[in-house]
Amino acid sequence: MRLLVKTFLQKPELAAAMLLALLVVLFQILSNGVFLSAANLRGVLGLLPEVALVAVGVTLLMICGEFDLSVGSVFALMPMSMAVLMAEGWPFLPAVLAGLALCAAVGFANGWLTIRYAIPSFITTLGMLFMARSLTVVISGGFPPRLNMDQIPDHLFVAFIGPGELIRASFIWFLAIAILVSLLLSRTNFGNWVRATGGFLPAANAMGIPTARVKIACFMICSVLAGFAGMIQVLRVGSPLPSMGEGLELAAVAAAVIGGTVLTGGIGSILGGIIGAILIRVIDNGLVLSRVDSNWFKFAIGALTILAVVGNSWLRKRGRAMKVEG
Repeated sequence: MRLLVKTFLQKPELAAAMLLALLVVLFQILSNGVFLSAANLRGVLGLLPEVALVAVGVTLLMICGEFDLSVGSVFALMPMSMAVLMAEGWPFLPAVLAGLALCAAVGFANGWLTIRYAIPSFITTLGMLFMARSLTVVISGGFPPRLNMDQIPDHLFVAFIGPGELIRASFIWFLAIAILVSLLLSRTNFGNWVRATGGFLPAANAMGIPTARVKIACFMICSVLAGFAGMIQVLRVGSPLPSMGEGLELAAVAAAVIGGTVLTGGIGSILGGIIGAILIRVIDNGLVLSRVDSNWFKFAIGALTILAVVGNSWLRKRGRAMKVEG
């Protein structure tokens, strides 16, 4: 028992991975073998980057001890601004860079306001959620511009979203970014600063860690990843909508928590956030294939989130009790 608790404390994403494996087997049986078919896996993996990239950014920020509820609005703001600029004659790449710069500015504003005025990030980003969503509607003029695919060079379209036999290019982007952020968190001084800042802020300040800059950097990374994910979705569907990304911020937080990230900060992994995002996609797809009422989807995600928080809390209490007994 002691070894089991120690293992789950060291690898909080392990429980989510075990649950994922169990659900894959269950849905494979309930769908009469359709779930693991190449066609279905291509659909699951094709849509995964749009949720998982947001989950990666939110997970990093939560490990740093903060929240960002504006990612769903930024998810819509970036591609809308990109589409409007392209409609005004901007080439594709400059429009993309301008959109990502806008996302970085939103992230900087979230971080600076939170730290400068000691506001809970929940409140700061809740306000930014409404502001960014309103700005998305305003710049669209009420009539979302259709993305002119002819303005996108073929090689760039293929590089960002191009189809493959099993996975799209967007999935390769997701893997590369996820690996990069994971290495940033686990193999660099910045990653150590992130965990220290989220784990115990006064101690991090006493150690000389630039906690304000660390938090602002995490806010900016989170916003840029949300905007990049939104761009991927728009390139896939062909047109931005002011309503896209609604509710995505809650799904991203749920993915991070299900993957073992602690709400108070300091504990978690990028892999856990990705596993949480995959779980959400698997449940969504599996319920449909199993002919279960899709209205149960949100119930399942909510239940998993609560169970993950309760389970992590129990494990930490059990771990502390074992230390005292030892």
